Amino acid sequence: MEPKRLYKGREKMLCGVCSGIAEYFNLDPTLVRLAAVALTIWWGSGLIAYIVAAIIMPEPPYNS
Repeated sequence: MEPKRLYKGREKMLCGVCSGIAEYFNLDPTLVRLAAVALTIWWGSGLIAYIVAAIIMPEPPYNS
């Protein structure tokens, strides 16, 4: 069995980071987006984490 990989998601709003995380953990992308916004508002770390993830997360191997 092939290990699960984290890719940018198909349902993109900005870069596909939140939808990729949601696909990986089998969650609703809206919940992940709300969590990212909450992290950004409360600690400022959400924006930095999103930018880093957008840079390092690969595109999915499938075409959509």
